[in-house]
Amino acid sequence: MDFRQLRTFSCVAELGSLSKASDTLRVAQPALSRQIKLLEHELRTELFTRNGRGMVLTEAGRLLLARTSGIVRQIDQIRDDIQSAQGPLSGHVVLGLVPTVSCVLSARFARRCVETYPGITLRIVESYSGHLVEWLHRGEMDLAILYGRSADLHLTVQSLGRDNIVAVGPRGCGLARKKSVEIGWLLRQRLVLPSHSHGLRALIEHAAAQRKIKLDVQLEADSFRVLTSLVEEGLGFALLPPSSVHGEVADGRLETAVVSKPMTRELIVASPIDRPPSTATVAVTALLREEVTACRKDGVWDIKLS
Repeated sequence: MDFRQLRTFSCVAELGSLSKASDTLRVAQPALSRQIKLLEHELRTELFTRNGRGMVLTEAGRLLLARTSGIVRQIDQIRDDIQSAQGPLSGHVVLGLVPTVSCVLSARFARRCVETYPGITLRIVESYSGHLVEWLHRGEMDLAILYGRSADLHLTVQSLGRDNIVAVGPRGCGLARKKSVEIGWLLRQRLVLPSHSHGLRALIEHAAAQRKIKLDVQLEADSFRVLTSLVEEGLGFALLPPSSVHGEVADGRLETAVVSKPMTRELIVASPIDRPPSTATVAVTALLREEVTACRKDGVWDIKLS
């Protein structure tokens, strides 16, 4: 196996199409097809199933991608770092954001990054913390803002601060009038929550267990936008950071109230522990912290900074 073959394989696997990979790599399709066939010949197995819809990874292909995608990205980053040392900063950075942070930060930060570092290509991936941690461990992501106790993650982490959690309900539910609610009362209401695999659910379950309260959860949603839409429809209450529903509250679609016993979650910037960050990643991380501070000053994110 050589690097050209692995880079071709990784690109085709990601895009699911030889023609799209050809456009991305600026290499003719026959040449890409030949590299894939040489790789399959060397490994003595098929890596893709070809059909009318494109290229689909076989089991062997998925294994190869999992083992080599991080290696390919590291070699690309070495090239970018060397070029940045001799000229303007350049490179490709993959940034992961949990949904409640993404809705506040992604557009603002993307604009700031483009204006500050025009040579850096930024890819923003939105997902829950568990998925982001997995992609960081596999080397498929450079850094992520997520929730969690830093000691449990086996990643390089920097604390950003703590995010408040408030009660969220539909228009007319009375939360805005109350302004503050008891956590015991809230936990006895019908709730709309993410599934058990997510950190926010674990936090709420723990609070309920401490008070010996059985949660009433008929609806679960692992999509932040679906979760808030279910609350808008009056199907239950939620517990979320106030910044994540700022627009909906301003439009009168949702109401919030602080919880009498404050609930907070630690927010961190995480990166892989087993490899040094690229020059572009270091620059993006510093810019990210500046933007979080700016969001706090602008009043769009009520985060308690570390």
